[in-house]
Formats: sequence, structure tokens, C-alpha cells
Amino acid sequence: MANLKEVRNRIASVQSTQQITKAMKMVSAAKLKRATNAIIALRPYATKLKEILENLSASLEGSSSPFIQEREPNKVLIVTVSSNRGLAGAFNMNVIKAANNLIAEKYSKQLQNGNVSIISIGKKTQDFYEKRKYNVIGNNNEIYSALTFENVTKVTDAIMAGFEKGDFDKVELVYNRFRNAAIQYITTEQLLPLQKAEEPTKAEVKATNVEYILEPSKEEIVEQLIPKSIKIQLYKAVLDSHASEHGARMTSMDKATENAGELLKALKLSYNQARQAAITTELTEIVSGAAALNG
Repeated sequence: MANLKEVRNRIASVQSTQQITKAMKMVSAAKLKRATNAIIALRPYATKLKEILENLSASLEGSSSPFIQEREPNKVLIVTVSSNRGLAGAFNMNVIKAANNLIAEKYSKQLQNGNVSIISIGKKTQDFYEKRKYNVIGNNNEIYSALTFENVTKVTDAIMAGFEKGDFDKVELVYNRFRNAAIQYITTEQLLPLQKAEEPTKAEVKATNVEYILEPSKEEIVEQLIPKSIKIQLYKAVLDSHASEHGARMTSMDKATENAGELLKALKLSYNQARQAAITTELTEIVSGAAALNG
């Protein structure tokens, strides 16, 4: 009977867990819809802004903008975008692994010299690097409470100010890029200095050989577009990561619900077997008792 009671308790526990995972899946599905709408709405704008900047890339030559000046990367800043909560499969760990690999492969010397800093958007990576005594700058975990362009821009402004002052010579961005609920691509991008567009081929030049009349001057437009592009790039990464988080959590909770169902089947089978064994034992005892009395 003790075995039966143990199995019943396990069944009740798994059923409770299954209900929780179902509820979490539904919540993540609702949040995923809003997050997906946000990133889908931003992508055309971000793509067009990048395209305009590339079309005007000739004006970058000799530009006075500090955000395109290449420097020896003696001081490096890694911006990691994760989540504040877990239960999202490998979502957060993938960001941590990618950031660690980036540091080990490209900036091991800077790390040894204590010249690698971390800005984390998301509690999971914040906690990870603080525990390992990295130079973690600030705390930006409240961004997800009000995920707006203005709030993300505050982080971007701080990064740009640090780069302009020479606190960082290079800024790299690590985040999950959203494709759908089941697929997120871990992505590493250079945020600063802004990378210049690749030289177009002759065919591409011929295809896009269009003269534009610009007001104000091309140089002034480019100077305005550069900071705007940097801010949009980080905002897009945060929106991508936000949608990816809910997609990963929804997928993870769906899998957990499915696993709980399989476990319930196995436990119910064990329960029925234990119950049958208990009944058989009781019947045997009754028959043995009756035979002893008749004897």
C-alpha cells in the first residue's frame, strides 16, 4: 500500500506540473504574438535605413563622425541580450556560450589585461558575468518592464558616449535573432565602430546608378543617419531577442507538457500494476486465512 500511495503522489505532482506548463505555454503564446508584431513592424524600417546609409557610403570617407573611426581594439565592450527569467530552454545559455566563444577567440588578450567589459540587457547574463567577476557595467534589466525605443536608446547613448570618450575601442553585440517560435539564430554583430558597406561590383553600380538631389547636404544626412542607425540596430536586437525568448519559452513549455503526458502514462501503468499486485496479495491472504480456519 505504501507503494500505491507513493505512485499516487507522483501522479498528482506530475498532473499539477502539466497544468502549470500548459498555462505558461498559453501566456508565452500571447506575449509572442505582441513581440512578433513589434519586430516585424521594425524590420522594414531598419532594413531601409541600412540601405540608405549604404547608398550614401561614399560620404563616409573623411567623415568627422567618431562612430566610424577604426581603432586598435585594446578595450572591448560586449553587449549581451538575454532574458530576466528562465524556463526557455537553451535561450539564455546560447547567448552566454556565444559571448564566451567571442571573447576566447578574438579578445583573450584584452581579457587577460582586464580590458573586456560587459553590458547586459537581461538578468540571466547579468548574474552570470557578475558571479565570474567580469567588469559588468550598469543594470539594464528593467528595460523589459517597458520595452520602448526611448528606454533602449538610453543604453545606446551610454555606449556611444563611452566609445566617443575612448572607454571602448570596439563594441560587439550578442543576441538571439527571431525567425519563428521554434527557431532562433544566435547572432554576433559589430555595433561600433559602424562598419562601412562593402564595395559594390560594377554590375551593382550600373544597376543603382541613380543621382539623388539631397536636402540638406549628403554629408549632413550621413552624419545624422549614423547615430540613428546605431540606435535602431540595438533596438532591433532587443526586439529580436524579446520575440525569441517567448518563442523559446512557448516551445519549451510545449515540450514539457508533452513529456509530462508521457510520464503520466508510465506512472498510471505503474499504479495499475501496483494496485493489481496489492489486490492479488490481499486475495491470497484471505484465501490462506480461510484455508487455515477450515484446516
